[in-house]
Amino acid sequence: MRAFPLITASLAIVVTAIARPMPAAAEGEQNWQACTSLASAPDQRVSACSAVIDGKTETGSKLAAAYCNRGHGHTEQRQLDAALADLNEAIQIDPAYACAYNNRGRVYAFKRDFDRAIAEYDEAIRLQPSFALAYNNRGDAKLGKADVPGALTDFNTAIKLNPTLAVAYGNRGYIFYRMRDTTHAIADYTTQIKLMPDLLAYINRGNAYRDSDQLDRAAADYAEVIRIAPEDARGWRNRGSIRLFQGDNKGGVADYDKALQYDAADAYSWNNRGQAKLRLGDRSGAIADFRKALELRPDLATTRDALRKLGVTL
Repeated sequence: MRAFPLITASLAIVVTAIARPMPAAAEGEQNWQACTSLASAPDQRVSACSAVIDGKTETGSKLAAAYCNRGHGHTEQRQLDAALADLNEAIQIDPAYACAYNNRGRVYAFKRDFDRAIAEYDEAIRLQPSFALAYNNRGDAKLGKADVPGALTDFNTAIKLNPTLAVAYGNRGYIFYRMRDTTHAIADYTTQIKLMPDLLAYINRGNAYRDSDQLDRAAADYAEVIRIAPEDARGWRNRGSIRLFQGDNKGGVADYDKALQYDAADAYSWNNRGQAKLRLGDRSGAIADFRKALELRPDLATTRDALRKLGVTL
């Protein structure tokens, strides 16, 4: 996932090539490809689509697509007003462009205006009845309104229309998890991971394994999170909790050390590390961790109880 630096000789060749003037047609095609490519990062998409729009060479559906894709880039950057302006322009240019309604629905969803989001997804689906992603996104908006049955129906439809739509499996898995149906949740998260390995999918499947007492499998998923994103505290603290469940207090302390290195504001990590230290006989270390947990979250009753049992005056 990470780009490694080029060796000096190769870098010199690349710089020489970039220094040559690029023909306008080739540059325009390069901008168009970056504007529409799924692989483009949000800032690349915004920049490339801006170049297409400012070039004033495109009209009609192609110009609408440039505005729509730039709106998508702005949405990913959470520049929601800019995104909305672009998507409004795309729809004005091409009122039958389903993708623009879908993307505008995402903007309203991020603004937590779920009714308007659903209306946008409805229009996208009316224009393109096989639009699996619009069904998925409408399901997500319905979930925001606590309409769980409606959300589940939309996720099922999205998967039926596009069995390779990874995000729909993740969303449906979340509903099953909320319903305490860990078997179906794990199945959906597993399919999501097969289709498109994702950090959150491993966390969610790990949580489902944990809640169904499959602790070794949970620990393996959290270890994968650590491998993918070693500076993300969630993998460390989730695996730390499993180690505490399994009685590995030294391992738990080590994992919470790393979790707190990357997220020192998580009161639960301080509390849990304090519990592990207490079991290891480190009374002063436990008290220090419990005090820090309460500093961050004064309402943590379990932490207060732990300090009282240690004879500490609050």
